[in-house]
Amino acid sequence: MKKISIVVPCYNEEENVVPLSQAIIAMFHKDLPGYEYELLFIDNDSHDRTRDLIRELCEKDPGIKGIFNAKNFGQFNSPYYGMLQTTGDCTILMAADFQDPVEMIPKYVSAWEEGYKIVIGIKKSSQENKIMYWLRSCYYKLIKKLSDVEQIEHFTGFGLYDKRFIGVLRELDDPTPFLRGIVAELGFRRKEIPYEQPKRRAGKTSNNFYRLYDAAMLSITSYTKVGLRLATIFGFICSGISIVVALVYLVMKLIWWDRFPAGMAPMLIGMLFLGSIQIFFIGLVGEYILTINSRVMKRPLVIEEERINFTDLNVNKGNSEV
Repeated sequence: MKKISIVVPCYNEEENVVPLSQAIIAMFHKDLPGYEYELLFIDNDSHDRTRDLIRELCEKDPGIKGIFNAKNFGQFNSPYYGMLQTTGDCTILMAADFQDPVEMIPKYVSAWEEGYKIVIGIKKSSQENKIMYWLRSCYYKLIKKLSDVEQIEHFTGFGLYDKRFIGVLRELDDPTPFLRGIVAELGFRRKEIPYEQPKRRAGKTSNNFYRLYDAAMLSITSYTKVGLRLATIFGFICSGISIVVALVYLVMKLIWWDRFPAGMAPMLIGMLFLGSIQIFFIGLVGEYILTINSRVMKRPLVIEEERINFTDLNVNKGNSEV
């Protein structure tokens, strides 16, 4: 019997973990009776009753496992680390808030059985805020045009990954992983299945402007050179314009010495403009340096505080026990 692992990252999801586990198990009994399931909840230091509820689920069902992080290790490291801990023939990553529909799982498994090593969901529409969906669309189109690797539009990470691909992830040893870019980059045979993203079932999303900005910067600094190239090209252009303007002012001043007051306004405007451009690009270069620094330091993806129902010597890459 093949085993299907499902990884569910959690952060303050006390209203969703129990209904989600019930929905997943019911789906296996109804639509996937010939498969064994491994349901892994990885909690990113929740402050509500999420951990207590996961413990109760693990006590009732040995097929449900739990990993509790010592602190919040971010929206990318925790799900990625959870995927590395699975033992199934394939691994499905999905959110805890029901925005990744459970009914998509049988479709993923069917495509996997056809031979696809990666099967992912693509949001063709969403019941979320229309403005946010439009902004996400603009971001995906921008990063797709700027990236050296053709990125996948409206892909959140929700999908199925064969154990061979999980093995590749273990070998990458990336302390700052960006799963969406890795899936696009590595070139495994992939199938994309469209779906409509429903509203969050319950609770409040932990996403905010800073988290969205962090995701955007990680993708830009990991898969594009355009920021650095743009800084260089724009610097050359501004330097050329500045030299031309300076020569024109010099000639005009020499010809009309008494009648051409150069004034301070052009100088101040030019200084403020160039100064703002320099600050912007220094910040952009800083984002690249920050990403490089995170990778060079080789810190663990996650430090575990506790794990439940792990009875085998499972892969435990990139972490330390506390």
